[in-house]
Amino acid sequence: MGWIEASTEEQVRILKLNRGIPNPINRELVKELALHLKEAQDSQGVHSLVLTSANDKFFSMGFDLPELYSKDPQVFKEFFTAYNLLCLNLYIFPKPTIASLNGHAIAGGFILASCCDYRFMSQGKKFCALNEINLGVPLPYLSDCILRQLAGDRKATEMMYTGKMIPAEEALSMGIIDGLFPSENLFQESLTKARLLGGLPAEAFGAIKKNRTGSVAEDIRRRLEDDVDLFLKFWYAEEARERLKEAMKKF
Repeated sequence: MGWIEASTEEQVRILKLNRGIPNPINRELVKELALHLKEAQDSQGVHSLVLTSANDKFFSMGFDLPELYSKDPQVFKEFFTAYNLLCLNLYIFPKPTIASLNGHAIAGGFILASCCDYRFMSQGKKFCALNEINLGVPLPYLSDCILRQLAGDRKATEMMYTGKMIPAEEALSMGIIDGLFPSENLFQESLTKARLLGGLPAEAFGAIKKNRTGSVAEDIRRRLEDDVDLFLKFWYAEEARERLKEAMKKF
């Protein structure tokens, strides 16, 4: 069974995460989403992309802690490296990308959404968070760079230092969400934005996007190996082990 529902509407590739209500991120989901991104990038019949969830409770609550907690360090390293590369490829994806957040976007789920060009979210009790600090692990360097580009240093710092749950309205005021819409209108608004951007001259759009993302991407690539090793050091440390155990109870 695949964990991504893929379809195309008027040259917009729609990818829906469909791995249960929380859409936890594991190796298979990362691999499958990476393949869909490659296919969408190569397809001349696709001019833009919308990434969303098949349910309206969670976009994604982040890593699949119960599955990943007990993995051998080398296996987890391969997963974490692949996840970072997936996020990086989404960040530099040469076509317009919209994250349509019909549910909560937490930790690794929000990192994935932050790599899109725009983030639209449902109104109501929806939250964003980067709660890695509460798990005793550092934020991936990739996320640090992209969040500061989105929200500026002080707002990004507050979000990363505290790990707090940020309501959708506050996320909009911070600049980490670009639009709030009634839940019944969210998907259509996301499609409309994708069509609008996708209808622009494709090569010019790609060049402009490369100007925005290129230097950040180079910095992320340069530090990726060291950043993965640092994350693993914390992931397997005693304090994080205990905090991860507690967090697993929410799955």
